[in-house]
Amino acid sequence: MSNTPTHPLAIGIDFGGTSVKIGVCQGSEIIEKVEPIVTSDYSGAAPMIGVINEAITSLRKRYPDIKTIGAGMPGFVNWSTGEVHALTNVQGWEGVNLREQLHISTSLPCIVENDANAMTYAEWKFGAGRGRDYLLAITLGTGVGGGLILDGQLYRGATYGAGEVGQISIDFRGRKGGHGNHGALERYVGNGSFTRMAHSRYEGSGEQRTLAECRPDLIANLAGEGDPVAIDIWKQVAERLAVGIANVLWVMNLDCVVIGGGMAKADDLLFAPLQAHLEDQMDPAFTNCVQIIHAHFGNEAGLIGAAALAVNELDQA
Repeated sequence: MSNTPTHPLAIGIDFGGTSVKIGVCQGSEIIEKVEPIVTSDYSGAAPMIGVINEAITSLRKRYPDIKTIGAGMPGFVNWSTGEVHALTNVQGWEGVNLREQLHISTSLPCIVENDANAMTYAEWKFGAGRGRDYLLAITLGTGVGGGLILDGQLYRGATYGAGEVGQISIDFRGRKGGHGNHGALERYVGNGSFTRMAHSRYEGSGEQRTLAECRPDLIANLAGEGDPVAIDIWKQVAERLAVGIANVLWVMNLDCVVIGGGMAKADDLLFAPLQAHLEDQMDPAFTNCVQIIHAHFGNEAGLIGAAALAVNELDQA
């Protein structure tokens, strides 16, 4: 999508488990990014927020027309207050009101959002799901994140926790998720689970591979070369993912599913069997209207979406 001067400049913050990306966005375009901040270099929220503020100050010197700030966070966030309840895989962020602290430091309006919701908004506003009113976006990475667009609006739920598709149970006696829930989807299709499953499958076939050799990208390469075990592994992952997606579609009756994250790079190894399994599990009245689409923005979706949500909130105000 081409951008016009009508898009105000906004700072997007994409807070990941290993690094924090910060950049200036105009619509769907990232104008400039600073060097990523390595989360493991800082203990607790206060020093990290200090470094984030330094990066914001630096960007504002070069772009004085920046109007607002949006941050996407990997955890439970209270959209209304801007409080981060806790972050996934990052310690010391319990009960931190990031919106308030950023606003005090910058005097700019700020929003704080769940990172998967930010990705969802970017794909709906500018990307693969543009023009769709009923959409599920899924990120397949270390875990499984998700977000919902219902009736043309980002749906956050009663306590701003909607869209956590990774916690959907696909086996009520299965593996426990991070919140005590049995059979959580992300315990079956996340990167780590994929690697362990692939390692076990090769061991069972009599072929020894190390865990490092069982990463999703390497198994995708093997499948592309015709390795039958690798092909079957991707089929099994697609079947499990289809159960989770079908659960959402039966309840929400959506017309689009956008899938991103590292594992989505497997393309038809994942998408073709996923479509077939969904058709097996659902009535055509539900599946005929659904498109399964590869995400457009890749790793930059969170940054773009966080900034776009901040602009949207500014417009509403």
